[in-house]
Amino acid sequence: MRFQDKVVIVTGAGSGIGLATALRFGAEGARVVIAEFDEAKGKEAEAQLRSCGADAIALRCDVASETDATRVVDAAFEHWGRLDVIVNNAGVMIFKPIEAHSEPDLLGVLRVDLLGAFWFIKQAFLRCPPGASIVNVSSIHAVETTPLVAAYAAAKAALLSLTRSAAIEGRPKGIRVNAILPGAIETAMLRDNPGVKSGAEQLTAGDVGAPGDVAKAIAFLASDDAAFVTGAELRVDGGRLAKL
Repeated sequence: MRFQDKVVIVTGAGSGIGLATALRFGAEGARVVIAEFDEAKGKEAEAQLRSCGADAIALRCDVASETDATRVVDAAFEHWGRLDVIVNNAGVMIFKPIEAHSEPDLLGVLRVDLLGAFWFIKQAFLRCPPGASIVNVSSIHAVETTPLVAAYAAAKAALLSLTRSAAIEGRPKGIRVNAILPGAIETAMLRDNPGVKSGAEQLTAGDVGAPGDVAKAIAFLASDDAAFVTGAELRVDGGRLAKL
């Protein structure tokens, strides 16, 4: 198993892509820290991983808080004495025209979707050994987007820039940093999209993937199979953006 006895933090691991990713790492032998804002969801995810034979702990975490990010990393070292992988998956999305955004709207998205990753990358660079890996969950909205999601699209585009910068600074440390760009994935976030609800954003059956599809790609980038991959942006969208 690729992650036997390695320690992995997955943020936003209480549901959707985060939960699927935590389960994937657990199935491959990892010890998983579930960093989740919703404490109840985190505990449910921990129980699910443990029922599958994985070693896991759930910790409440507001990724927008540097203090919380540091506390979660501290806990990983306190429990298992090491940290090998961080998956920055936690994200929020709001649906508003630009002119309807308030300052709290915009900053709320940026703090979770961008700063949350920044704080965990900082901790990795301070504390992780050579060979560690970071995977940032961006979105195809960073490349091509739709109306009403400007804050989310901007944050996810900035996350790609952060990934490139972190890959450059991480290289001398032996820490790889890559990004995943999921497309339409069967999650609550997808179904809450007003464009999808109204039919304005057309999705065929082939356009919608499963959280596990993204989890497999994340595990690849985090593994030694991708030892020569850093600063990469991997789309996981079923080829949706390749269409004319």
